[in-house]
Amino acid sequence: MESFSNVNIFRMQIIAIAGSVVLFLFILNLIRRKRIKEEYSLLWVFFGMVFIVLSLWRQGLDYIAMAIGVAYPPTAILLIFLMAMFMILIQFSIIISRLSDANKTLCQEIGLMKMELAKMKEEKKDQSEA
Repeated sequence: MESFSNVNIFRMQIIAIAGSVVLFLFILNLIRRKRIKEEYSLLWVFFGMVFIVLSLWRQGLDYIAMAIGVAYPPTAILLIFLMAMFMILIQFSIIISRLSDANKTLCQEIGLMKMELAKMKEEKKDQSEA
């Protein structure tokens, strides 16, 4: 039974390594094709590398699980994944807030420019009639 358990752990590790590498290559491909700007992809690249390292270094995962008080090390990966997603969501919320403020400012400036243009057209019309 011991060898069956080791085989399952080995399979899980191979799947984790393959999944981590595929995720990391996918992120790099998105950056290369300019689908994600470099400045917004830093957290994705960082956590992709973290998952590769944890997939390759089982003792590190065991140590992290023990340090955060998780009895089953693969659960620590899920916890790290959730923390990564929360950090990325917070980053996106900050970016969206900044873009929303910029959009509001631009709309106000366009409104003022339209009003000024209408006023200039009216003045030009009045001058041409006089």
